Amino acid sequence: MIEIAGWTGRLQSRRRASGEAFEGSASSLRASMHIGIAKLCVRLMGGRQIGIALLVLLAVHAGSAPAHGELLRIGKAVPEAFSFVPLDVGVRYGFFKKYGIEIQTSAYGGGGMLQQALTADSVDIGLGSGPEMAGIVKGVPVKAVAAMAGPPLLIALMVRPDGTIKTVDDLKGRRVGVTSSNSLTAWLVGQLSLQKGWGRDGISVTPLGAIPGLLAALMMMQVDGFVADISTLLRAEAAGEGKILLSFGDMVKDFHIHVIFATNKLIAARPAALRGFLAGWFETIAFMRANKGKTVETAMTVLDLDRGIAERSYDILMPMFSDDGRFNDRALAVLARSYVDLKFLPTEPDMSKLYTEEFLPKR
Repeated sequence: MIEIAGWTGRLQSRRRASGEAFEGSASSLRASMHIGIAKLCVRLMGGRQIGIALLVLLAVHAGSAPAHGELLRIGKAVPEAFSFVPLDVGVRYGFFKKYGIEIQTSAYGGGGMLQQALTADSVDIGLGSGPEMAGIVKGVPVKAVAAMAGPPLLIALMVRPDGTIKTVDDLKGRRVGVTSSNSLTAWLVGQLSLQKGWGRDGISVTPLGAIPGLLAALMMMQVDGFVADISTLLRAEAAGEGKILLSFGDMVKDFHIHVIFATNKLIAARPAALRGFLAGWFETIAFMRANKGKTVETAMTVLDLDRGIAERSYDILMPMFSDDGRFNDRALAVLARSYVDLKFLPTEPDMSKLYTEEFLPKR
């Protein structure tokens, strides 16, 4: 499970508040409209014009009822990641509606909670991480239906701005904070150590939980660096709280940092809706590549980013998105090995049973 948190509570609270306000005003508007219609009908019926009253009621109802497409419930593993902004861009610019799909979005506190929601049939499609494909072996009733993003450009390592670590070689024997000992962040630090020839434990991994604890530990010199998502680190760097040393996407080339999951129920019962969603998704990716300004505006709104951070996030992360959703054999092999390294599974699984490309747009 990928466990990268940051700014979640504040963002979720603001969204809950704005969502409740919107729903409340919409309900009040509907109530007022219905009361007005009822009063009009009473006046008309009082004049024995019952037929006219019924026609007015039907006409107003028909005019106010929106034409809905097929509803799909989409879950994001976390609310604040740039990785999932394509969903918001696609909704804003009508790419899902083009295929008759209406989107209902929810967000969770990590990949594990998203997997629980998929299992409970609370969502139809999940936007999650490659490591979460291991859950299918353990019984999560889903399949990966698209490789959403490749190398882990999303994840980077920050060190103190005034510290002695100037290059990657300076990390040997140092302490690096991660979310947990069996997280993707910890695995990536181990891979860096192996690639440098220091053995898996050449860099000391220190589990510290979410971003506030990681950043505090760096400031208090309890660790020499920590691993987190790039947008969070860009904010910290802009505030003078640290310096980004490396992106793990430069080190691990063959990977699927994000995948799109669909429940077995959706696959069996509504395959056309799944195809429509994926068609809309990849048209959105093409739109984002060609329209940086509109993408950045959406990211600023959804992620509460200032323009500078949103633009840098766009420049860094857009290359990781897949244009067609096809899975890469080498990336799948690396994922299979990571499941064993992270102790998710005792042995490497048959990855061909965990995904399908059946619903992807035709080339």
